[in-house]
Amino acid sequence: MKKNFLPLLLLFLNLTVAFSQPKQGYYDQAVGKTGAELKTTLYSIISSGFVSKSYDFLYTIYETSDVTPEGYVWDMYSNCTWVPGQKKCGNYSKVCDCYNREHSIPQSWFDSRSPMVSDAFHVYPTDGKVNGQRSNFPFGECSGGTTLSGGRGRLGNSTFTGYSGTVFEPDDEYKGDFARTYFYFATRYQNIMTSIGGESFNKTTYPALSDWAKALFLKWHRQDPVSKKETDRNNAVEVYQKNRNPFIDHPELAEYVWGSKVGEPWSLSSGIENLKIEFSISPVPAKDFLNIKTNEYNLTCRIFNIQGQELMKTAIDGNISLPISDLNNGMYLLQLEKEGEKTIQKFVVSR
Repeated sequence: MKKNFLPLLLLFLNLTVAFSQPKQGYYDQAVGKTGAELKTTLYSIISSGFVSKSYDFLYTIYETSDVTPEGYVWDMYSNCTWVPGQKKCGNYSKVCDCYNREHSIPQSWFDSRSPMVSDAFHVYPTDGKVNGQRSNFPFGECSGGTTLSGGRGRLGNSTFTGYSGTVFEPDDEYKGDFARTYFYFATRYQNIMTSIGGESFNKTTYPALSDWAKALFLKWHRQDPVSKKETDRNNAVEVYQKNRNPFIDHPELAEYVWGSKVGEPWSLSSGIENLKIEFSISPVPAKDFLNIKTNEYNLTCRIFNIQGQELMKTAIDGNISLPISDLNNGMYLLQLEKEGEKTIQKFVVSR
């Protein structure tokens, strides 16, 4: 049988994007944990072996971590076109004068301390003028607000329940990016969260996020799924910092740490949910054949083992009985795909 090695996350998420590639076993210590214990374990995982780079070196990281398909700097705050390494701020008077390094968690909240000040997972390349407009205001949602000419995002009074101050609202397509950035920061710096300021945090180790910010970022996280931009960035930053953002690799972790799954133990297959293609399988457990019953046609069917290896691939139309006598006893994953939508379901072989 054909065996192609794929990222483990490809098996567990029904997103139509390319996926991050954590090394095998990277998150194994987190299996079975939930809530505060899960967050603490993730802190240990992503802090171990962390390599801090200088603030100036961020521009070097951006050359691979924040580049558009066209080769320009990926700026979430403006529509400007930046060539990597050119037009770095410096002084600015208007949007598109230059780009600099935006601390999505403002420096004033942690007194510009290291290693937070140069952690690329929360410091992004952005237009200098819009960066200045955002200042050290928290992220949030507002009605109306001010968007600078050529800029993206807006500054205004919060309309989100629980906070009424001034906030900066990023564009919808990047809200999930920033939510997962805050999840990362609250986890990576768990050991000092009691000393971190800012309206988005509450000076606790757990949950670390203020109630309103937790609700806001979970909302954004759910509405704006992980994109290829994020997974590419996750891989690129790891090259330099030797750690990853677990909430990009396993988006469902946010639910187990702060959201709807708190109290339930997390596993590497916990992201298998929200099925999109209706089908059923039998028998349970399977033996020499796996019967798939579906009303869908023109499907691509794949079977993976838990380690992320593709063991079988075939096209199916409607109901089918797949021979699986070559599979050993154990757990496997069946993926059906059609026009970019994926459904994944676990099944067990037992003879």
